[in-house]
Amino acid sequence: MALHPVLHTVTQRIIDRSRARRAAYLDHLHAAAQQGKVERAQLSCTNQAHAFAAMPDNIKIHLKEAHRPNLAIVSAYNDMLSAHQPLEAYPAWIKEEALKAGATAQFAGGVPAMCDGVTQGQPGMELSLFSRDVIAMSTAVALSHQMFDASLYLGVCDKIVPGLMIGALTFGHLPAVFVPAGPMTTGIANDDKAKVRQLFAEGKVGRDVLLDSECQSYHGPGTCTFYGTANSNQMMMEIMGLHLPGTAFVNPGTPLREALTRAAARQAAHIAAQGDNFTPVGRMIDEKSIVNAIVGLLATGGSTNHTLHLVAIARAAGIDINWDDFDELSAIIPSLTRVYPNGKADVNHFHAAGGMGFVIRELLSAGLLHEDVDTIVGHGLSAYANEPWLDNGTLKWRPAPAVSGDDSVLRTVADPFSPDGGLRVVAGNLGRAVIKVSAVKPEHRIVEAPALVFDDQNDMLAAFKRGELERDFVAVIRFQGPRANGMPELHKLTPALSILQERGFAVALVTDGRMSGASGKVPAAIHVSPEAVLGGSIGKVRAGDIVRLDAVAGTLEVKVPAAEWAAREQASADLAHNQFGVGRELFAVFRESADAAEAGAMSFHHPLWRN
Repeated sequence: MALHPVLHTVTQRIIDRSRARRAAYLDHLHAAAQQGKVERAQLSCTNQAHAFAAMPDNIKIHLKEAHRPNLAIVSAYNDMLSAHQPLEAYPAWIKEEALKAGATAQFAGGVPAMCDGVTQGQPGMELSLFSRDVIAMSTAVALSHQMFDASLYLGVCDKIVPGLMIGALTFGHLPAVFVPAGPMTTGIANDDKAKVRQLFAEGKVGRDVLLDSECQSYHGPGTCTFYGTANSNQMMMEIMGLHLPGTAFVNPGTPLREALTRAAARQAAHIAAQGDNFTPVGRMIDEKSIVNAIVGLLATGGSTNHTLHLVAIARAAGIDINWDDFDELSAIIPSLTRVYPNGKADVNHFHAAGGMGFVIRELLSAGLLHEDVDTIVGHGLSAYANEPWLDNGTLKWRPAPAVSGDDSVLRTVADPFSPDGGLRVVAGNLGRAVIKVSAVKPEHRIVEAPALVFDDQNDMLAAFKRGELERDFVAVIRFQGPRANGMPELHKLTPALSILQERGFAVALVTDGRMSGASGKVPAAIHVSPEAVLGGSIGKVRAGDIVRLDAVAGTLEVKVPAAEWAAREQASADLAHNQFGVGRELFAVFRESADAAEAGAMSFHHPLWRN
């Protein structure tokens, strides 16, 4: 199938926009390889002796042989978080398989992994976004020993995979294989979970009922099963060719999961520098790969967080994308899935219905993905239209199902849930923002109502509990951007706003904060840029101003005469309480240097990454 003309146009525009930056990045990769960073043999004998002093004697023998690849293991394991708990067993498997493949593997370093589900609505959430940058730096520390010929990255959730990706691309002269843990098995129905949350928000059930419901939903090892940022990460790694095909949504604790993890180690050895299949990740991931990630995000109704993270990942590879690219592609990419919060099913249901192999085949057949890309299994994305299975214990791949197992969850390009991707840019005198409408009913996509202005999400929730929000309104939650307080997610607002919408009120949210992949049926213009603390127009809004959020026309306007609007003073806020406690004082340097949301909210000042 010929490539869709819009896909071609957007890709070419990104290539042209990125030309100088990408060339400089590739020059850096070439220089890194020339300096011997791929081979530990370039290190002095003292350096090397330090690096394998603690290894068993049989491993030391192999490490002394420069022709054998040495694989780095960089892991986000901890046993508090369900998504990362399964990673505990992976290093031993990887080391065993590396030896079988004629290689060695060392645990190079760990990276932090925090959970937005645990910190949601708490002060710790203000560390969340910048934990991505800490993870990228931690990855760099792990790989700085220059002992490795390829790397395996073990991580799953919200900021972890983007941080690992930024770190991997910084060491782009090394091959990279990403190794997921998979989703937990299905708990209670998502609708039931959401209903209990609403009942609790209304004061109709107690905390004991709420906790019991949540424990039935989040009940075992693996990723949360709704289609938020964590599972959007796994989709993106797969559609960018960084996983083994079909790896993303296989449950932990299964023979197939172990087989795929062991195979990932063998593949990393296969594409290391010593062999004929050398695949450095910085060359493998190019403009077409990044566009494929955007397409996958749109086709599956993925997390709005990736309008930040994917921009940052691309910049780490010398590639410059922006929200207009997302918006233009969204107009032509059909929505092929309905996974909570965009539907009732979870990712296990999606995987069983056909999963990523089905989605990739459909998009390729319609000319909506670039097939001519490099992946960790070779050239061409067609390999990812397959799914793994065990044939009497032997790992094999077969074509993904030709027919969806459930067309209420997964559909073809010829019969999509909607003709567009459901992610849009809105802009006007309030600034630029993104809105995810895939879960928003058409009748709620345009809201025009008086503004209620809050500088803290808890103030809005307090007003809700006092019964003051029983009316049409647009909640403007400002001073929530990267420079203000680290850009926390405001998902805590979802139950209250959902209740008011169900009661028949026209409600919407406008914020310079985040709303995450769990954003749902209430229209929310998020990531408003510029943010209030940098003088963005969101700081000019006053209570009672008429705000129009029109996701159909793509506008975000305050209906105030232009002269009055221009003359208005910018509001200020006391942010002192955001600067201390739960480690926030350690993150001041990130807040002070963060880029705008559309630039990825990056805190790094490398000239290749900043405008």
